[in-house]
Amino acid sequence: MVKRGETILPHGFFMQIGDDRSSKRRLLLVAAAALIDPLGRVLITQRPHHKQLGGLWEFPGGKVEPGEAPEHALIRELKEELDLTVEPDALDPFAFASHAYPDFHLLMPLYIAKRWRGELKLDPNAAQAAKWVKPAELRDHDMPPADVVLVDRLIERSAA
Repeated sequence: MVKRGETILPHGFFMQIGDDRSSKRRLLLVAAAALIDPLGRVLITQRPHHKQLGGLWEFPGGKVEPGEAPEHALIRELKEELDLTVEPDALDPFAFASHAYPDFHLLMPLYIAKRWRGELKLDPNAAQAAKWVKPAELRDHDMPPADVVLVDRLIERSAA
């Protein structure tokens, strides 16, 4: 049962939007990947300057469409944006970030993938650059707040 002050979103998720009915913040579900190469490096991509949070580095991925599973959205986005093919069984759920931006609340599951096919080719509308970095080097890159909270988890994982 949905209570006053809650909203059901297209993904079936609901969130508290506050006591004040004029306080509405949509929930944005985005799936991201920590692609890890045989040297233990993680792929990060740089957002195009013309987009919101432009110039910041992030884990590749994208929006989950209504009715779409996060894993399928991630597979789709990695193909569209990086020309990489990832099979569903190569995605290992790892962690998630939840961050309140001014206009929306982002929920972002992060999956680890160590297997994919294809050569990295950037879609310039999705990323202006990409690079492989050791987990400890992730802190040296300006990242959106939602991605930053996942960095420590990846560093801990790499140290284990």
